[in-house]
Amino acid sequence: MEDAGQDEGFERFLKWAANLGISDCTTNLSLHPQSPTSCLGHSLTVSHFPDAGGRGLAAVRDLKKGELVLRVPKSVLITRDSLLKDEKLCSFVNNNTYSSLSPTQILAVCLLYEMGKGKSSWWYPYLMHLPRSYDVLASFSEFEMQALQVDDAIWTAEKAVSKAKSEWKEANSLMDALKLKPQLLTFRAWIWASATISSRALHIPWDEAGCLCPVGDLFNYAAPGEESNDLENVVHWMNASSLEDSSLSNGETTDDFIGDQPDIGLERLTDGGFDENMAAYCFYARKNYKKGTQVLLGYGTYTNLELLEHYGFLLNENPNDKVFIPLEPSMYSFISWPKVSMYIHQDGKPSFALLSALRLWATPPNQRRSISHLVYSGSRLSVYNEISVLKWISKNCAMILSNLPTVIEEDSLLLSTINKIENFDKPTELVCTSGGEARAFLEASDLQKGKNGSELMFSGKTKRVIERWKLAVQWRISYKKTLIDCISYCTVTINSLSSQTILAMRTK
Repeated sequence: MEDAGQDEGFERFLKWAANLGISDCTTNLSLHPQSPTSCLGHSLTVSHFPDAGGRGLAAVRDLKKGELVLRVPKSVLITRDSLLKDEKLCSFVNNNTYSSLSPTQILAVCLLYEMGKGKSSWWYPYLMHLPRSYDVLASFSEFEMQALQVDDAIWTAEKAVSKAKSEWKEANSLMDALKLKPQLLTFRAWIWASATISSRALHIPWDEAGCLCPVGDLFNYAAPGEESNDLENVVHWMNASSLEDSSLSNGETTDDFIGDQPDIGLERLTDGGFDENMAAYCFYARKNYKKGTQVLLGYGTYTNLELLEHYGFLLNENPNDKVFIPLEPSMYSFISWPKVSMYIHQDGKPSFALLSALRLWATPPNQRRSISHLVYSGSRLSVYNEISVLKWISKNCAMILSNLPTVIEEDSLLLSTINKIENFDKPTELVCTSGGEARAFLEASDLQKGKNGSELMFSGKTKRVIERWKLAVQWRISYKKTLIDCISYCTVTINSLSSQTILAMRTK
């Protein structure tokens, strides 16, 4: 019955959207009049994709790449300007007392203020269908942050929490002045508002805080694929051609030049934008879609940790994920590649820059200048050099893995246990018979006693903890898998090079 009620509510939302001019009809509306009951049906329909983002938008017909599939009028967008049409809100926000707040902080306060209006809000049908919580890193507890295991990831989560708390405290005086309801003044409410913005806001040219776009935010995420790797190679080639001569002679690095690089590939990462001529936010098919398939939106290139930080989800197969391995301090004295470009791809292969940098590092100092042109072109220098580089990478990957508290097999078993906990009739019985981390979860969680007092039942809060814990375990499994795949790649390549060398010697 609850699902039926939710479906009915969503149908009312789509009807509300249609009445405001949101439409997936890309032709003349006089020839194809808008349905009075839904803003969808000509190009898109709401569907459920359990293994690919949950609720999303599916094609109701074959769609061609670049075809306009949805437009949302400017008047429907939730922006600072549209929310500040409320005179009381405007008078407080425009007070110089709060001029230090960022545009995003202001939008978060405005969003909470609008939520406080309840059914009297003009956007009520939309606001009621926003998620009630998000699993962004800023919402992670200490237990969930530690479950990430990797120091850099834990630090990123701690920084996200600290930043959110700081921004919340800075905005407190404005929210108090607006007399928001007590439940809207909490840190949890602030996390909800800021996460709604970070995960759903779209770029608009007139406001850096962006906008919330009813119906337009139903598109699920599509990770940019091959084009991002192509872009990496193009940028590395440009770095090589422009810096090859100077980097080894005067100590400059590409960090000093990155700002001058052209914005290659920006258009291909964008599937929508605000169209001034149409006075609407317009969305386009990023590729050809067959009827019934999910239509996706490319938000940009994100690693899984960045997806967790800003959107509260991750991908099992993310072509943009990467693992950074620490380099020896002495390496940075002659390497011209920016640190962010030296990493291991999700499939375990070292990046172009990492291989090039290590090939140069493994070369005797007195020979580096003479072979720099080969390094920057991506060429192998010698079998010995290549094997030395791959052994170094493999050794460091193994060292990172050995320093983590669990191995991937243990993590996979734990993930299976978490899945069972979510569906088990007696969850605490399963937790108590599981390993140390599961018992730590039991101690860290807010559990409630059942009616008979003999079994503990999970509250809604604890279910959210489980979901975030699960995400942390999934992230570290993906991280470890990349390192393991890199060791395998290095081993296979080393064996192949060694065999080729032996064969060449025998044929002489």
